[in-house]
Amino acid sequence: MLREDNCPRCGHVIKGQALASEWGICNDCTHHLDIDPRQRITLLTDSDSFIEFAGELTSSNPIGIDGYAEKIAQNQKRSDLTDAVITGSCTIGSYKAILAVMSFRFMGGSMGSVVGEKITQAMFKGALEHTPVIICTASGGARMQEGIFSLMQMAKTSSAAALLDRLGIPLFIILTNPTTGGVTASFAMLGDVILAEPGALIGFAGPRVIEGTIGERLPAGFQTAQFQLERGFVDAIVDRRKLKETLAYLLGMHQYKKIKRTMRNVPKKEETQVISGEQGDLVSSVGTMENMVDVEAPSPSRSSWDRVLLARQQCRPGVDTYIKLICENFMELHGDRYYQDDPAMIGGIGTIGGYQVTIIGNRKGSNLKENVLRNYGMSNPEGYRKALRLAKQAEKFHRPVICFIDTPGAYPGLESEQRGIGEAIARNLKEFSMLKTPIICFITGEGGSGGALGIGIGDKLYMLENAVYSVITPEGYASILLRDPSRAKEAAEAMKITARDLKRFNIIHDIIEEVPEGAHANPAYTAQKIKDTILKDLAILCRKPADTLVRYRIKKIRGIGMGKYASSWWDPLLQIFRDVQNRVEH
Repeated sequence: MLREDNCPRCGHVIKGQALASEWGICNDCTHHLDIDPRQRITLLTDSDSFIEFAGELTSSNPIGIDGYAEKIAQNQKRSDLTDAVITGSCTIGSYKAILAVMSFRFMGGSMGSVVGEKITQAMFKGALEHTPVIICTASGGARMQEGIFSLMQMAKTSSAAALLDRLGIPLFIILTNPTTGGVTASFAMLGDVILAEPGALIGFAGPRVIEGTIGERLPAGFQTAQFQLERGFVDAIVDRRKLKETLAYLLGMHQYKKIKRTMRNVPKKEETQVISGEQGDLVSSVGTMENMVDVEAPSPSRSSWDRVLLARQQCRPGVDTYIKLICENFMELHGDRYYQDDPAMIGGIGTIGGYQVTIIGNRKGSNLKENVLRNYGMSNPEGYRKALRLAKQAEKFHRPVICFIDTPGAYPGLESEQRGIGEAIARNLKEFSMLKTPIICFITGEGGSGGALGIGIGDKLYMLENAVYSVITPEGYASILLRDPSRAKEAAEAMKITARDLKRFNIIHDIIEEVPEGAHANPAYTAQKIKDTILKDLAILCRKPADTLVRYRIKKIRGIGMGKYASSWWDPLLQIFRDVQNRVEH
């Protein structure tokens, strides 16, 4: 019996044979329906050329969510997929390529550790084989059941895209319906050429979230492929039936000679090991499920929910307070040089203990008027672009960058989407991972999802004792996964979002102590702890060559989530990276 689907646009009944013969395109209105990822691979690649790799990877349960393993098994059985992406090598029009195809049919295409790992492996394989990489996206965003490990895949995939960029290897992205959330705000917006299928939903925040924020219905065509094309975030909209032809053209236009590696540029074996000293020791194990550590401090007397409430308190010290207490002088710098300034993101230059530094931070208000002005610390795209401008300026003048993170997330508004909030965050993840100057980050209050991660890529990452860092708010988690907003307190415990949790997971380097009542009771005490940490780290980091900082920053990010797969890919890439670096410098 043939399967029947109703076209969601015109209601036309499409039988199974039509779905197969027309590649899931409605005969009446040409709407592009969701198709099986293997069917898409057949559509895009030369006959019998696709060879899958990393197909054995399956999700674990990194933060111990009840029922997650069963949900994975159910999705595997229903979709006949191991997870939400298939990766492999292939040819397209006789040109070699690495191809990754995501599927919305597996848990909404959500990006957890396996998806992030496979996407990263695809890009690393492209780097090792000097072969263009093509990624077809289809995702609702983060895999909430994996908590912080899901969020960190945004950093991992973006840093892999940055490596391709540095090596001069093309990355082509095909945006299909839907592409949203953390996938949009990471590798999906980092392609050298970005194509989209007609009518695809493409955005950062979901339409319902934005409507809830602005209190009105969204205009017709909002967040569609045409919307993104008109605003400059997509290169072309391509009918599914023309995608193979288009990709073959792009591959042909980007043929290039392989980098010739010589033995004089290949590092000695001992040079590829983890660098000595405090930074190297932390880099070797950060962010892996297999290397969790015991944490004795701080005292777990407060519940996770209590820390959420404390982190959100209006009286909690913000970036302005810490700047006043740790900086000998500070000059604020404004504007992104594209559109406007963003009062929710502060940036400028100053001196800390004799070190000239650039300071960037999320900026909440100390009263209702300031909070309204600053969107309660939720930045528009201009805030992230201002942060990147100042970070690149710091790189130019060899100043370390100090980031203070305290935000519920990026601002989910209509104009924010129109001006490319997803692209702005993605660009920061890519550029900060490659920044040739030390970066030290502190989560002082709320670390809200991609909005926090947008200025959270660094050589060192710390959390204040009562700060939290999460892929979604406890209220959002309770509403979506527990189907009961009143269970936010329970959700906060399950999500593993406290400094103690993230230190145990090796996501953060250490915890900054607060007085028992919290940082608001004695801001000077916490500020001194932050200042001491900055000075101790800068004494080490400022002595490291810039390319060494970048290599080990990428290695640290690379290990997050499925660290046991990282080492086998790293040493060959390290050699290529050094080879390219030597050629650039000489």
